Amino acid sequence: MSDALDATPYDALLLLSFGGPEGPDDVVPFLENVTRGRGIPKERLKEVGQHYFLFGGVSPINDQNRALLDALRKDFAEHGLDLPVYWGNRNWAPYLTDTLREMVADGRRRILVLATSAYASYSGCRQYRENLADSLAALEAEGLELPKIDKLRHYFNHPGFLDPMTDGVLASLADLPEDVRAGAHLAFTTHSIPTASADTSGPVGTHGEGGAYVEEHLDVAQLIADAVRERTGVDHPWRLVYQSRSGAPQIPWLEPDICDHLEALHGAGVPAVVMAPIGFVSDHMEVLYDLDTEATAKAAELDLPVRRSATVGDDPRFAAAIRELVLERAAAESGRKVTPCALGTLGASHDLCPVGCCPARAASPAAAGADSPYA
Repeated sequence: MSDALDATPYDALLLLSFGGPEGPDDVVPFLENVTRGRGIPKERLKEVGQHYFLFGGVSPINDQNRALLDALRKDFAEHGLDLPVYWGNRNWAPYLTDTLREMVADGRRRILVLATSAYASYSGCRQYRENLADSLAALEAEGLELPKIDKLRHYFNHPGFLDPMTDGVLASLADLPEDVRAGAHLAFTTHSIPTASADTSGPVGTHGEGGAYVEEHLDVAQLIADAVRERTGVDHPWRLVYQSRSGAPQIPWLEPDICDHLEALHGAGVPAVVMAPIGFVSDHMEVLYDLDTEATAKAAELDLPVRRSATVGDDPRFAAAIRELVLERAAAESGRKVTPCALGTLGASHDLCPVGCCPARAASPAAAGADSPYA
């Protein structure tokens, strides 16, 4: 194997995701996993689960992860990268601890982790690192030899993540009626989080007001809007908006909500909107319900033409980007010179999350970072 396709020192890649129910009987147990420790009554969880029951109790995220696994394995094989790929979830089978136990049994000792979240935030990065620490603690209690785990850097500004989304926006614009296409606005959407979490996202002291979570999304939105203008010759107005709020009403979360934004655009006489879910790697429940169902119904109520553009999913360009990120990190770990690939104004994200990065309200051990107890 050539050095260019050498993943040394790593001997496995772990796809780490959120997980989701795969049938009606799974919905409430899944939500109990998601909300564990918050004291939410089962009856309330049944109400929350109605989004899943609308789709037969099945979240699409697990099948989408299976498709991404296939795409990664295909890309790796075609390019001669001999690196096995495993899959573990935070909240549903296959559970992370079980997968790590399997990897240890298979002799894996240097593991790279790909999280299905492209941006800096507590829920999108540090919480996964806390999950890894919890799983390593469980394996340690079983007397197993612990692997060394690193996490791939945030990939929000990698061309392999950006290009498929740009194509999705272009396809959605082309699908709008011709008489409203040129005047269409772009609504770049992502998951709303508490403003306190947004303000402290990313490394301490390196981002201004709004923190890394907002800044990274704004950079992605600008990159896609610029690419759309270059390809079409039309400068479509855009805004970063939010969806999927789930917190208590008295706690400030990032705004505006996509449905409120659609109302505002309609009131301003905007003729059409493309909703681009740049905050999501695949078309999971937040995309299917909050955009394809709820926001689309709001647009129909307003008689406002809308289209929803595609997420990256298992696009071959995204799989290729992950291969490049693996090789980039392997080269850096081996002391070889490497030039990280990143577009926009922010540059490549850090390889190693520093101490205090994306803090939680209560301090918990987190693996795969400078503050890891499992270095």
